[in-house]
Amino acid sequence: MPQLIDFVLNIDTHLVTLVNSFGNWSYLILFLLIFIETGVVVLPFLPGDSLLFAASALAANSAYHLNIWLLFATFFTATVLGDTLNYEIGRLLGTKAANYRWFNRFIDKQKMAQAEQFFNRHGGKAIAIARFMPIVRTFIPFISGGSHMNYRKFSHYNVLGGFLWVTVCLMAGHFFGNMPFVQEHFSIVVVGIVAISLIPVLITLLRRRHATDLDTD
Repeated sequence: MPQLIDFVLNIDTHLVTLVNSFGNWSYLILFLLIFIETGVVVLPFLPGDSLLFAASALAANSAYHLNIWLLFATFFTATVLGDTLNYEIGRLLGTKAANYRWFNRFIDKQKMAQAEQFFNRHGGKAIAIARFMPIVRTFIPFISGGSHMNYRKFSHYNVLGGFLWVTVCLMAGHFFGNMPFVQEHFSIVVVGIVAISLIPVLITLLRRRHATDLDTD
């Protein structure tokens, strides 16, 4: 069981094993991972950016027989449907979710509060922007549904954000995946893409801290 959990949580680093073991079924597994990461609010810790980057980097190497266009279709469909499910869960549970013990066991209340503040500040744009913010991107659709945001407006930003996120991650992975350094130091590159994806979160925290300091002066 610990090995299985490690494999799922670190699927990006085990991607070569996955592709070699499951062949074309890998697309379905990748779809489910991104769908769950974006669609199930209690599982925001699953790999996102790093998985997209790693998969497209492998697609750049013909030895792994991954098609970049099939990957795009797989990830784009998964992320749009995942956010839609997340929105519906938020719409059904709303603010009552905090009353459920099982929900609070899996949710980081501080991260949820940060996501809610981010949504209140940026409105519909937060849905697209949050795609590039790990963990926060899982909470934003839930909050959108809980606030009964217009579904058509949500869908617009959902599709836009999903398209931008998948395109940027896949293009970056596919481009850098052709470089010998990346092929020889793949794990380092995966760590790097995760670090880069956390930059928006760091900027948001620094801005909030700066604003707090100004208020106390």
